Amino acid sequence: MSDAPRGCSNDTSLPTCYEESAGPLAIIIIPSLLALSTVLGVALIFCSLHKNKQRRQSTSAHLTNGQQSVSPTAASVSAPKVQAALCPWEIPEECALEGLEFWQSGRHGPICKGLLKKRDGATSAVVVKSLRDGSNKPEVKEFVDWVLFHARVCKHENVVRMLHCQIQRLPMYLVLDAYSPGNLLRFLWMLRNNSNAADPSVNFSERSVFLVAKQVAAGLDYLMSEHRLVHGDVAARNILIGPGLSARVSGLGMAFGGRRMDPPIRQRAAEVPLKWQAPERIMMQLSIDRSDVWSFGILLYELITLGSPPYPELEPLSVLPKLQGSYRMKRPQHCGGPLYDLMKYCWMWSFKDRPAFSAIMKLLDASQHLAVTKDICVPEVIDVSEYNRNAGLLS
Repeated sequence: MSDAPRGCSNDTSLPTCYEESAGPLAIIIIPSLLALSTVLGVALIFCSLHKNKQRRQSTSAHLTNGQQSVSPTAASVSAPKVQAALCPWEIPEECALEGLEFWQSGRHGPICKGLLKKRDGATSAVVVKSLRDGSNKPEVKEFVDWVLFHARVCKHENVVRMLHCQIQRLPMYLVLDAYSPGNLLRFLWMLRNNSNAADPSVNFSERSVFLVAKQVAAGLDYLMSEHRLVHGDVAARNILIGPGLSARVSGLGMAFGGRRMDPPIRQRAAEVPLKWQAPERIMMQLSIDRSDVWSFGILLYELITLGSPPYPELEPLSVLPKLQGSYRMKRPQHCGGPLYDLMKYCWMWSFKDRPAFSAIMKLLDASQHLAVTKDICVPEVIDVSEYNRNAGLLS
């Protein structure tokens, strides 16, 4: 219908023609133009639908078979040195990711759990951190840097293990060893009240606390001594537990971002729950290795209480005023004197008075023989909603 007015506006004689001699002609032309415009409109709609369908099919194939050539975006942000560094980590074609299930949303995109199947048929549990669809060039570059960070840092037995990545084609992702049983905090909760969900063959005593704590301290010492990295979020929820109570430090997002203290990174630092933060971190956003030591003391409390929230009697916002008044958590049940002394040593107000992780490892070694070997028993079952509220965790 829009074509007809445009034709009239280009010929000033058309109104006269309509009124005088061209009456029958107008009766023929107008319906013809209307029919033509309708046909053209329908054709355009079908053409658009067909292109959208092709685009969806292309995107679906792009995400499922993972065999595309290098994406222009990926190629444009990956310098030759970066590509060379990550090439050995590219997932081999004979490996396949199976049974992927969405777990949670991450900074760069969805995080899934699944299985990595190798050529010989062996499978292992993995966590896949992927780049969200439609990411712009800066986001892609940051994700590539994030993968490169893991390739450089994850070279210690007590740090989360990087298995593979996919950077040369879409979808872009990072594959990490999930370790089993997995998240330390959930593992501690399973141990409560001799839950059947926990491995009945696992004994967890004060001696076990020393064993796990030494490994975590070793991982954190490695990050600082080898890479000058402050973890920034030391807590049971960011530790992986594996066979034989082997432990690995994970949750390296703050360590990655802490390399540059720009406003977005400071905002992320503010998201770390107050009950795990050192006083200088809360007041001045000062994040140093001795701030991690304070948080490590909180982790010791989590371990010996099988995952209780720290400062259970306090609201998160009231913790700092209490600490300024020399308040410290009382000695927990099942906690021996040497372990509690180490906690208090980690919680010295001045960060200069706290021990380094290398010293902590020596203290744990020297005191481990004094630890009780009887299983820790905490009968109360954790209510996750109440725990999140009390701990000040973001829901």
